[in-house]
Amino acid sequence: MKTKSEKFLTGVEMPSVEVDGGLTRKMLAYDGQLMLLEVKFKTGSIGYQHQHFHSQCTYVVSGVFEVTIGGEKKVLKSGDAFYVEPDVLHGAVCLEEGTLIDTFSPMRQDFLI
Repeated sequence: MKTKSEKFLTGVEMPSVEVDGGLTRKMLAYDGQLMLLEVKFKTGSIGYQHQHFHSQCTYVVSGVFEVTIGGEKKVLKSGDAFYVEPDVLHGAVCLEEGTLIDTFSPMRQDFLI
């Protein structure tokens, strides 16, 4: 299994993967310690509540999202960000179509194509 991306990547080289109803994920770059993803949501799409052992930081590029982390809810929009500690239950509901940039440490091997 490949454990790092190329040094330089262009958008057309990076395949998008349809995840769950209305979510599309694109792997941007990664190595064993870090991963960067773009996730596009359609209005009403749900990033279902889940947890994992990775640390996660997410930046809201566009759209409006209701984000729940450890039972606490907040509405976030373009320019906002959130952090999720390892093993904390979290998820998001897309209120207005948008894009998130997710980072994970270490990388999410389960996301590799």
